[in-house]
Amino acid sequence: MLDADVTIPGETRSRVALADDSLDLLRRLWVQHGPLMFHQSGGCCDGSSPMCFPAGELLTTERDVLLGRFDLAPDGDEAQPLEFWMSSEQFAYWSHTHLTVDVVPGRGAGFSVEAPEGVRFVIRSRLMDESEPFA
Repeated sequence: MLDADVTIPGETRSRVALADDSLDLLRRLWVQHGPLMFHQSGGCCDGSSPMCFPAGELLTTERDVLLGRFDLAPDGDEAQPLEFWMSSEQFAYWSHTHLTVDVVPGRGAGFSVEAPEGVRFVIRSRLMDESEPFA
């Protein structure tokens, strides 16, 4: 499990993590596609699929929230940053949860880069204590 760096001002704990299987897949996808990013929009239920794009392919705006930044690089290698963005409307629903990006067999979502791999990214969530992101 890899926790993202904290990016929301005033918070001290990560809101998003990568499960080991998703980290392995993302490292392989990085080799194929170069720098990557996630964006989560729409949907309100556990299991909604985050979309993974080449970095910069999806333009973010002030209406998006940067939930975290990961470094996918194995120890000692050059940095491989990956940002996780969420629409502000979605964040309003999920602001009380910690998110973990996992990967499962199945058809990838739309233009998400994992689609040809026969897998898809999913979000697993757990409720946070009110003080958790600030503890």
